[in-house]
Amino acid sequence: MLGATVGAVFRLRARRGIATAMQRATYDVLHTATLAAEPLKTGLTTDSAGKASRHLRTLVGAVGLAITDGERCLAYDGRGGHHADQLTAAASRAVRNGRSVVLNGSDLPCDRVDCVVGGAVVAPLTGPGGAAEAALVAVSDGQPAPGLVQATLEAARWAGSQLAVAELESSRERLARAEVRALRAQISPHFIYNALTAIASFVRTDPVRARELILEFAEFTRYSFRAHGEFTTLAEELRSIDRYLTIERARFGDRLQVRLQIAPEVLPVNLPFLCLQPLVENAVRHGLSRKPGVGMVSIEARDAGAECHITVEDDGVGMDPAVFEQHAPESEDAHHVGLVNVDERLRSVFGDHNGLVVETAPGAGTKVSMRVPKFHPGVRA
Repeated sequence: MLGATVGAVFRLRARRGIATAMQRATYDVLHTATLAAEPLKTGLTTDSAGKASRHLRTLVGAVGLAITDGERCLAYDGRGGHHADQLTAAASRAVRNGRSVVLNGSDLPCDRVDCVVGGAVVAPLTGPGGAAEAALVAVSDGQPAPGLVQATLEAARWAGSQLAVAELESSRERLARAEVRALRAQISPHFIYNALTAIASFVRTDPVRARELILEFAEFTRYSFRAHGEFTTLAEELRSIDRYLTIERARFGDRLQVRLQIAPEVLPVNLPFLCLQPLVENAVRHGLSRKPGVGMVSIEARDAGAECHITVEDDGVGMDPAVFEQHAPESEDAHHVGLVNVDERLRSVFGDHNGLVVETAPGAGTKVSMRVPKFHPGVRA
């Protein structure tokens, strides 16, 4: 009975394997392509080329394979490495012309009696701008067969697309950093001047409070100007907002009222760095500072299943929504710049359906809402 049971388990496991030669070949190709793609996702460097070259050589079935940027050989795998300079020179011409080249034995002279190199296929790697920026060189032990030529061209096209994705990702990260710098440049001059003025007013009359405000100001600026991380948590953003409001209440006194309604479940939610704080600053600067009497800023974060719904609302002066919608994209006004910046970053990270929703009218205040997924690929503080 025990033997029959073991046999049954063995047969069930056997069925889970790859059953046909075609399935095995498909798996091998896709697995090798995945191994080659990982280093290429970081861009084309000596390190990434070295890690990818072995897997690319396996894909095309070449004796040797070189990756060159047209000026130097970044990596070589396999036999025939002593031809690297000749192959790099041929690759340089291919990169300039943007055309593939098939080399035969006479194009690659060699005095070594044991040399196996009989030809090569040089295929440019096309970057995101459409121009060739590097080349893939597959070496053969004879005149390159049509199969090797086609395999090399397809591998080069595929590798080029991986490098294009890497460049787009790098561009997205640079843009995100530039947008955060733009927000900092927009926010800091006004706030710093007003904050220091408010603190100075307490230095003689209430030195203990002045010291507390200085510490709050220091922590606020430390967070706002931190050099690392594209994302933060809602809890961290709210802590920074609390410091900001503490300083602003010292400036406005009882004129500034704040209402918070935060669900504890959404505090760990990840969101783009400095995407909530500018909304609160706008509510104070452009809503309440122009309003006579008392003004209220309300911040709410609700648990909505797979999402966190966040709203920042003020009962300030508001504005004409038609004017806002017409001029916001090209406006140089800090109010518009801050909202557009946050809106674009939210859409870039979470998709077009996750931008800001602005509700406003003259004399009716402004309400800005956003929907943030609780979990999203690639978003981690």
